[in-house]
Amino acid sequence: GIIDIHHDIFFFLILVLVFISRMLVRALRHFNKQTNPIPQRIVHGTTIEIIWTIFPSVILLFIAIPSFALLYSMEGVLVDPAITIKAIGHQWYQSAPLNEGDLSATKCTGGS
Repeated sequence: GIIDIHHDIFFFLILVLVFISRMLVRALRHFNKQTNPIPQRIVHGTTIEIIWTIFPSVILLFIAIPSFALLYSMEGVLVDPAITIKAIGHQWYQSAPLNEGDLSATKCTGGS
């Protein structure tokens, strides 16, 4: 269910975080002024540009497929809500009368 997909996505999130952090630390050490006083001339990086364009797309694809499968599997499941809120937007404020009795909530958005 949703907990399993959360754990899977969080696992990939941690992998990406570790990889990006490692690359950042490596770049900071490599392009340090004390260790490399004369900077390298990097003119073209076609390979890295292809990698950083395709790799996030593949990650999003691997996240989207199970997410859509879970979304469509939950479409037929109807749950009786604990509370129903009818939100009404006015020009300068919002009101939300609750159907569970005489309760109501009003939120001002500010203004002058």
